[in-house]
Amino acid sequence: MSRQSLRQVARRSALAAQAVRRKERADRERRIEGLVVAVLTALGERDAAVLDAERHAGEALRAMIDNEGMSVREAVDWCGSGLTLREVHRLRHVSHDPPGRGER
Repeated sequence: MSRQSLRQVARRSALAAQAVRRKERADRERRIEGLVVAVLTALGERDAAVLDAERHAGEALRAMIDNEGMSVREAVDWCGSGLTLREVHRLRHVSHDPPGRGER
């Protein structure tokens, strides 16, 4: 085989190897893009679920305070150590926001 023929074979082999690597990178990028969509979708669903739960908690606190005549301090005492005055005010505010306002 001539020197030129050897070069051509080596060149074709190198180009084929590069094509394989390009395809592998493109396939990996497509897989990653799909995973990114899955992550961001799950986080969006989580955020919506948290906001919904906070609205329900705020509505219940609003009922305790407005309808049952409790003070904010009494509501905190009834709910236990997991709730602070600041959190009660925040949750009552969240429950008053129209749906979609607190979402990003």
